[in-house]
Amino acid sequence: MKALIIIPAYNEAMNIERVVDNIIENYPEYDYVIVNDGSTDDTRKVCKNRGYNLMDLPVNVGLAGAIRAGMRYANYFGYDRTIQLDGDGQHDPKYIKSMLDCMDKTGCDVVIGSRFVDKKKPVSMRMAGSIILGFLIHITTGKKINDVTSGMRLFDKAMIKKFGYDMHYSPEPDTLAFLLNRGVKIEEVQVEMHERVAGKSYLNFWSSMWYMIKMSFSILLFQWVRRRK
Repeated sequence: MKALIIIPAYNEAMNIERVVDNIIENYPEYDYVIVNDGSTDDTRKVCKNRGYNLMDLPVNVGLAGAIRAGMRYANYFGYDRTIQLDGDGQHDPKYIKSMLDCMDKTGCDVVIGSRFVDKKKPVSMRMAGSIILGFLIHITTGKKINDVTSGMRLFDKAMIKKFGYDMHYSPEPDTLAFLLNRGVKIEEVQVEMHERVAGKSYLNFWSSMWYMIKMSFSILLFQWVRRRK
């Protein structure tokens, strides 16, 4: 099984070296590709200077578009599985093996690196959105996902093609609900995530509120009219 790590990166010049060097030095069994999503900082320059494997998008297309580009790259080069790791260093690649083992053992289609399989989700403003979206997914699918906002995910070959070539697939919680209602099997593996050490998230208070509104609307309503094959 050939596995590819896809690293979507938008303005991660301060983090990308640490993330990629860790993979190169400690996890050489996995290939990787950085998808520079039209960054306006020195992300592209850093990657070029270090000779990293880089897919350089000329404009910012957002996370869904960056993942779609990475999935098409994986499909073109014949990878069987892809792992999505954020470019800010929050996701630890040491958990990839346990995620792969879970897929092998269960035959599932997607594995989520979850912070809350064995640990309780803290009740806080920061986690409120995740709790709400998890509840909405549960009432619309009858199934529970403990960490719906985790961006650390493993996909099998069928999902590589779906996310790469079907415009209705994006790496967001509403797509998880859509997939569950189509019979796609999703498992979770306990992981620990690191805090961002440099740069800042694109999500602020208002963008987070808008994100919640969009996701809630999509889970409750839009998923039922999305095109199904």
